[in-house]
Amino acid sequence: MALGGFEETFGADSLRAYVAEFISTLLFVFAGVGSVLAFGALDSGDLTPAGLAAIALTHAFALFVTVAIAANISGGHVNPAVTFGLALGGHITFFKGLLYWIAQLLGATVACYLLKVATNGLTPAVHALGSGESAIEGVICEIIITFGLVYTVHATAVDPQAGDIAKIAPICIGFVVGANILAAGPFSGGSMNPARSFGPALVSGDWSDHWVYWVGPLIGAALAAGVFKGVSSHSHATHQPLSTNDY
Repeated sequence: MALGGFEETFGADSLRAYVAEFISTLLFVFAGVGSVLAFGALDSGDLTPAGLAAIALTHAFALFVTVAIAANISGGHVNPAVTFGLALGGHITFFKGLLYWIAQLLGATVACYLLKVATNGLTPAVHALGSGESAIEGVICEIIITFGLVYTVHATAVDPQAGDIAKIAPICIGFVVGANILAAGPFSGGSMNPARSFGPALVSGDWSDHWVYWVGPLIGAALAAGVFKGVSSHSHATHQPLSTNDY
């Protein structure tokens, strides 16, 4: 994990990358949090299977798009946990990753303030643990689902041997987030993204169990980076492309 120098951190390309992360995170959080507010406005506010499916689908579509539009500029992280995992894997320097975090948190915060203005003062809903779910159980849940997300990022968007699968990396990333929200939403809230949790918490002033949505995703991201490094190193050393004689 490299620290990074001044020129690399504050060069023109890096500054463009920070702006791209700000914009993409803003758009993602606006759509994601907005879908929760919309569901609450259309229903009693209690989460139903249909509401969960709609919210998961919105996050999947929004992430697919926002990763894609930033991919060629910043890599399309849109998530401090993804940036952390990539930094541990040596794909981004520490100082540059720190500024990615700042851009992502600012984007999420601005998105939530814009939502509050645009919805006649509605307070953005924060991520919260499900009924009967302890904080430790929430952390475990967030570790598992963030592991799935960051592992997917490494396997589809980062791995130099991903081949044609890299072309659909944003779709894969969006789909795994949507699936994880369906699986974990009623339990941990299905965050996987500290910025997605930070924006609503700051704007609403509700920091209940907020640490869960940092500790869980960052541990999950670190585990994914380590496991993928081990798996990919082995596969690259032993796997040979099939030839026509292999069929």
